[in-house]
Amino acid sequence: MGAVDTTGSLTIPLMKKVGYEKNTAGAIEAAASTGGQIMPPIMGAGAFIMAEVTGIPYSDIAIAAIIPAILYFVSIFFMVDFEAAKLGMKGMRKEELPRVSNMVRQVYLFVPILILIVALFMGYSVIRAGTLATISAAVVSWFTPYKMNLRRVYGAFEIAGHMSIQIIAVCACAGIIVGVISLTGVGARFSNLLLSLADTSQLLALFFAMCIAILLGMGMPTTAAYAVAASVVAPGLVDLGIPLLTAHFFVFYFAVVSAITPPVALASFAAAGISGANPLKTSLASFKIGIAAFVVPFMFFYNATLLMEGEWLHVLRSGFTAVFGIFLLACAVQGWFVGNCASFIVRLTLAAAAFLMISGGLITDLVGLGVAGAVFILQKIVNRESIVASA
Repeated sequence: MGAVDTTGSLTIPLMKKVGYEKNTAGAIEAAASTGGQIMPPIMGAGAFIMAEVTGIPYSDIAIAAIIPAILYFVSIFFMVDFEAAKLGMKGMRKEELPRVSNMVRQVYLFVPILILIVALFMGYSVIRAGTLATISAAVVSWFTPYKMNLRRVYGAFEIAGHMSIQIIAVCACAGIIVGVISLTGVGARFSNLLLSLADTSQLLALFFAMCIAILLGMGMPTTAAYAVAASVVAPGLVDLGIPLLTAHFFVFYFAVVSAITPPVALASFAAAGISGANPLKTSLASFKIGIAAFVVPFMFFYNATLLMEGEWLHVLRSGFTAVFGIFLLACAVQGWFVGNCASFIVRLTLAAAAFLMISGGLITDLVGLGVAGAVFILQKIVNRESIVASA
């Protein structure tokens, strides 16, 4: 929600200016800002908690998150692009865009971020990496018109102190909830429930785990939502035989997307406040735009190569076919294919092809490609006949 407040004040008015409706503009900002928490190399605070809870190095978690994060943001790009195409929108004029030469001259501003990334991947602790990045940020400011003197440095630490108090309070409350869950044995009972559901259907058990993770995250910051869900849902998934990293990633993703899941979608509500739109309509629109986030966890559960596990050739093939599947899913959701509106039957067929493409098997990929190719040819024929008839 903080990311929405920070960047939304700039991006939402700009999107409204180029022609997006206020509900859509707020939804795009909410979905994109929420996805920042699953985007390596610098993910949300929940990823650092995952590293502490699981004992898996943060660098391994960041590497595993690359393809799922790409799928999420590629989906948002397709959804936004198709929305613009349906509305007949045009891009910004050349004179309205920033000059590349000016941006290149200011590339040194990214030095603190690069130092943070390198320090994390070198195995430094989070505190040490953050300290080095903070010091470098002050040094970099000396080469800008906004030099940080001692007074500005003190002010920055004061702001950081206020922000850390909020995080500490959230984590403390989450710790209390986790403690209560452990003492009452709710976590163990939930694990037994998942095991009993898995006897009927493993997919049903995963769907139930998804619902619980989202419900636990509603109205809570992502860090606290993951901390609670990791103590309740993740152990049950591990008991099902799911690898530790996959189980925690599954929970983490749904804890993140709870911020854009109606009816309680904090990120969407914050974006609606900036755009002046209806909060519920904005949350529904953000749910639609971020729909891939509800599919990606099931993808890497059934296809571990999407978490960079396995041979590179298999990883690349799974990544490319998954991206194409996400493209087909966006076409089905938005009802836009081959430059024209798609009928209900076409949308259903594209959705079926999408799920075949993202399941990870070679045969299902080939079948999905075949179905998509057939729909493409039929859509081209229909479009040509409609052009001839109108002429």
